[in-house]
Amino acid sequence: MAFQVPHKAILTKEQLEFFQTSKTHQELVSYIEVLNNAVVGVRLNDECSLSTGATAVLVLLDSVERVARDTPPVENSASRFGNPAFRTFYDRVVEISPELHASLPGLLSEAVEEVSVYFNEAWGNRTRIDYGSGMELNFLCWLLCLERLQVLRETDHKAIVIRLFWRYINIMRILQSTYWLEPAGSHGVWGLDDYHFLPFLFGSAQLRGHKYIRPKAIHDPEVVEEYSKDYIYFACIAFINSIKSASLQWHSPMLNDISAVKTWDKVNSGMLKMYLAEVLNKLPVIQHFLFGSLLPYDGPPPPLPPPAPSLPSALSMSSKPVISHTVHGDHVHAHDDLGGAGQKDVGWGDCCGIPVPSVFAAARAEAERKHGFKLGEAGVPGVRPVPFD
Repeated sequence: MAFQVPHKAILTKEQLEFFQTSKTHQELVSYIEVLNNAVVGVRLNDECSLSTGATAVLVLLDSVERVARDTPPVENSASRFGNPAFRTFYDRVVEISPELHASLPGLLSEAVEEVSVYFNEAWGNRTRIDYGSGMELNFLCWLLCLERLQVLRETDHKAIVIRLFWRYINIMRILQSTYWLEPAGSHGVWGLDDYHFLPFLFGSAQLRGHKYIRPKAIHDPEVVEEYSKDYIYFACIAFINSIKSASLQWHSPMLNDISAVKTWDKVNSGMLKMYLAEVLNKLPVIQHFLFGSLLPYDGPPPPLPPPAPSLPSALSMSSKPVISHTVHGDHVHAHDDLGGAGQKDVGWGDCCGIPVPSVFAAARAEAERKHGFKLGEAGVPGVRPVPFD
């Protein structure tokens, strides 16, 4: 098998439509469904089999957390946006990535370069210092690639969700709170807690058929606290409650609406439909999907770009940037003369997006307002609620 470095391939609506009927799309959906079904009725602390490869992945993830712990944020109190130290963390992970992958039993050395791209891109965007459900999708692709290369086994499916994926989510919480990662796009690309989607999908699967807990229980603080140790869904609600004040109907209206659904079975099936519609089938997300030999794209190529316009004469040039426009689906992007889309490079789910301050930055700002003086980077122990009321 000839491995290749993953690359972007989808630019148009026609290419997206091909992707939706492709083998790669079918494999992604099938893998999500398999993992989803593997954790029905399963608690986070339940026993589960771990292959040698799955155990090695957990050790690898521990190494990523150590890099984060060893890379503290820099003084950046003047900004409520992403902390530049994230780039140091990202570069360090990329640097050690080949070594980390070499530790995975059975992984072919010639596959490391391809597989590691999904791994590296799963931690956030280095340029924009943000994170969204597109990066989360990269981690899922990484797991799928490892299973196709037989590092992970079918017997690991339960562990992949409640051990590996949940470990990844907890590391992401560290990164989000340490480096104040911005949500990718103004709504985190349908990330239900600004950043993530899949934890709510898998978390609702855990609760399918539960005899006592109903979706509306997310509004009961005591229930949330008690069951956050057992179920991913309630752990995510607890996380939201720890950083945002007021009720879910104000800062998390989608989760609030979902809580009115009668059964977890309907919540889970609805989450899957929503993920397919709003993540896997949306051009602003899939235009950044990476295709290689393991997750191939063999559809139509993008249209040829129009010929470059002739350079303006020196007399016609001004100090103002030249603004051009690109039609994107049903809307238009404005680009400056450097090729940028506004102030922010368009990335995972950041189509037409503007920078959104980290909820952790907002929490510290509120703490400073209450205390009446500036706090250092480590001046707020833990996470403070963001004021919405």
